[in-house]
Amino acid sequence: MAAGGGGRNVPLGSGPRDGMRRDGGAEPYWSRRRQGDPVFGADWDTWGSATLLCHPGEVIQHQDLRISPFSQLRPESRVWTVMLLLGTCLLYCARVTVPICAVALSSYFNWDKKQSGVVLSSFFWGYCLTQIIGGHISDQIGGEKVLLLSASAWGFLTVLTPLLTHITSAHLVFMTSSRFLMGLLQGVYFPSLASLLSQRVRESERAFTYSTVGTGSQFGTLVIGGAGSLLLDWYGWESVFYFSGLLTLLWVYCTCKYLLSEKELIIPIDYLTRGLSISKQTKVPWKQLFRKAPIWAVIIAQLSTASTFFTLLSWLPTFFKETFPGSKGWVFNVVPWLVAIPTSLFSGFLSDHLINQGYRTITIRKFMQVIGSGVSSIFALCLGQTSSFCKAIVFASASVGLQTFNHSGISVNVQDLAPSCAGLLFGVANTGGALLGVICVYLAGYLIETTGSWISVFNLVAAVNSIGLCTFLLFGEAQRVDTDSVLSGTRLCFGKGWRLQFPLQEPPGPA
Repeated sequence: MAAGGGGRNVPLGSGPRDGMRRDGGAEPYWSRRRQGDPVFGADWDTWGSATLLCHPGEVIQHQDLRISPFSQLRPESRVWTVMLLLGTCLLYCARVTVPICAVALSSYFNWDKKQSGVVLSSFFWGYCLTQIIGGHISDQIGGEKVLLLSASAWGFLTVLTPLLTHITSAHLVFMTSSRFLMGLLQGVYFPSLASLLSQRVRESERAFTYSTVGTGSQFGTLVIGGAGSLLLDWYGWESVFYFSGLLTLLWVYCTCKYLLSEKELIIPIDYLTRGLSISKQTKVPWKQLFRKAPIWAVIIAQLSTASTFFTLLSWLPTFFKETFPGSKGWVFNVVPWLVAIPTSLFSGFLSDHLINQGYRTITIRKFMQVIGSGVSSIFALCLGQTSSFCKAIVFASASVGLQTFNHSGISVNVQDLAPSCAGLLFGVANTGGALLGVICVYLAGYLIETTGSWISVFNLVAAVNSIGLCTFLLFGEAQRVDTDSVLSGTRLCFGKGWRLQFPLQEPPGPA
């Protein structure tokens, strides 16, 4: 499929007919896939049995067609991966500022345990409310725009919190509202990330990319745990907020200045309207999607893994303090999360390597999930049975570290199943996971009070993980189920870093 003069800016339809060769030939731009032919200088991505052919560097313009670049070159793709990793790191830095300063805040404002609990829990209620809408808007206008908007907002909020807290007299109400708003703003992050990666990363590279970006959660916890503790001791709790908020704003500035053009930063009103409303052309086929067993399988698995993660995150410090009173806090608060970083990277590398070796995608996704949910639960059960501090650290590190294999399992499986609306589906699953997490955290506390044993907590973790794992093993798939959504006008990838937006028409036939 040759078109005369590669690299020219020629409107589609300037020939005898839209989609036809510009030299008058009869072969249309929409053509059957030919292995090895270049599309925008990258590998092929197909839409049904048709794909768009174009010389590298050629710009196509059409009223129903919009193609925009994300990362044509691999070096730029790596830069984006690093920046998204830093963004996830700063997300957790801002998220954990209040827990890090909880004791200092309670002392400063004379809060009791119940009042501190209200402030801490208010984040999760806000976090649950914006997952779905954040994913939907990201699917419509682009995940990178939503990420930067939300990061700008939570960065400013974090910086302003100490200033406004000293002005107001209703400290408890203000801090509770601030944490709730922080949850609202950060709730869009991971659905937007899922949408962004599903549209811009090839299937054979998704696991490692997502795992790499996902390690930002462990990096962020370690950074704010280390630097935040020092700042808290040296300069007071206000400095922790300034540190986290200013770094976030610096990240937003660098991303906008060096990785995005001015055109990509502008969000036209019709784009935003399209994102906030579901028109007939962009409406997600809910009935069709939720009749698919693989969709329910990945949602249930995500519910399970998210809730057990929140449970361990909330109760592990208390477990170590009560079971091993003489232990050092920095050991059990740092080591498990430090181990999780290399295990997450390894899981992504192993997953993509096996897929590139020819193994079926769903086989690898399920294998990763067996490790992430099954093997990690075994170590959690062992944690409840040991009386040795060293063994407990090993079991906790193994359980938390192996949970990161979920990044190469169900987390990217959403993108396998429905790349056109991955952000929205991830938001649905993550909303449920956060809500179930609140329930499981409360239930764990109830079990400790009634049984007086930590074994019941780890049994709960293993049971919930087993339900999600079995469901995914039985019904999980990796083939796209959103075909109807793609054909009705959502976005479509072409090669690495190119997407189609707006309603697509059927490919034109020969002249």
